[in-house]
Amino acid sequence: MKIVIALGSNLGDREAIINSALEELAAVITISAVSTLYETEPFGVTDQPMYLNAVLIGECDRDPHELLQLMLQIEARLGRVRVKKWDARTLDLDLILVEGYTIDSAELTLPHPLAHQRKFVLEPWLEIDPDAYLPGHGKVSDILAGLS
Repeated sequence: MKIVIALGSNLGDREAIINSALEELAAVITISAVSTLYETEPFGVTDQPMYLNAVLIGECDRDPHELLQLMLQIEARLGRVRVKKWDARTLDLDLILVEGYTIDSAELTLPHPLAHQRKFVLEPWLEIDPDAYLPGHGKVSDILAGLS
């Protein structure tokens, strides 16, 4: 099934960390496209360093909850420490979409509940998928146009 994952980093060697995350993700999913890196303002808590963000599209046969756990393990291996929401981090991996799944549990909400508000997700996603569609919100190009 098609998946969309957003990657972000604003601590340490941001580009190297994102590249390491991509290597680790490639061991558990088939990556079909990766956006270029976008430097963006922090979201939520703005008194922190700038982010590098990217989005990947891939294929995965794993259950979304299992995939999320693997993503959390990758974050931890690459130095992510969770202290408070929207704090600076070495790596943030967000599962944006798993085709065919709508989930609203304590651990996972799909599609990602804030993706439609985040240019740093929508712009790189649109770069690699001009026909991208976010269920419940519409075409990514239309959503992005509404945020400008």
